[in-house]
Amino acid sequence: MYISEMLKSDKVTVSFEVFPPKAESSFDTVKTAVNELNNLHPDYMSVTYGAGGSTSKKTTEIASFIQNELGTNALAHLSCISSTEIRSSGIDNILALRGDMPQNGVLPENMEYHYAWELVEDIKKKGGFCVGAACYPEGHVECLNKTKDLDYLKQKVDCGCDFLVTQMFFDNNVLYTFLYNALKAGIDIPVTAGIMPVTNSSQISKICALSGTSITPKFRSILDKFGDNPAALKQAGIAYAVDQIVDMVSNGVKGIHIYTMNKPDVAQSILNSLSSVFGRDN
Repeated sequence: MYISEMLKSDKVTVSFEVFPPKAESSFDTVKTAVNELNNLHPDYMSVTYGAGGSTSKKTTEIASFIQNELGTNALAHLSCISSTEIRSSGIDNILALRGDMPQNGVLPENMEYHYAWELVEDIKKKGGFCVGAACYPEGHVECLNKTKDLDYLKQKVDCGCDFLVTQMFFDNNVLYTFLYNALKAGIDIPVTAGIMPVTNSSQISKICALSGTSITPKFRSILDKFGDNPAALKQAGIAYAVDQIVDMVSNGVKGIHIYTMNKPDVAQSILNSLSSVFGRDN
């Protein structure tokens, strides 16, 4: 089923993001996590790439496992850096991304695409896929001009993008301002909000530095208070994510995408707290 069709529903769509293994030795561990997440009955699961497209084949393999063996809709990430043919895997939904630049700064010689809009345009021309793209409520870290950033986003939409998934954020007002400005710019396709439950203080600092995501004073207080207590931080991080989601659903946001970091217990805790909000029984 196309994700764009799901997002037309009046009910809240709940989805998970997982990442593929970096090494063959951990493949079974990832499949176990995916199985456990699937038992929570998400509307779909997305599968990321590694930096520079380093896990592109594993991305397709995990997405195919989700789609064809587990029977859950899969959203395969596909980047300009390492674009891969996935039609034969039975996957109908693609998240088209520019992708992270290789750490050595050297682009592949056969690199066909340089911007996400080019990838979106080509996939839509080929037909047979629902195509999503990323958006950045605080602006892309490499684009200092937010108006320009919206222009680039509009370009992806004009090339046929069917829906958007946001970068993580910790201030819902940032999302609401972004949605208002996007609509003013003519971007009227569904937007799913990406939420990351924070369970590791050093990890989140690194992620925020790379993505340009700001940390609210309230969230900073949580990190300062519980950063050295993993169990307390995990509980507080889940509670913060739950509060964000309740506020968004109350304000009409219909798509929630949880960055699970391959942790089924964290996703389970969120769904247990929000089963009535989501209108589901997990």
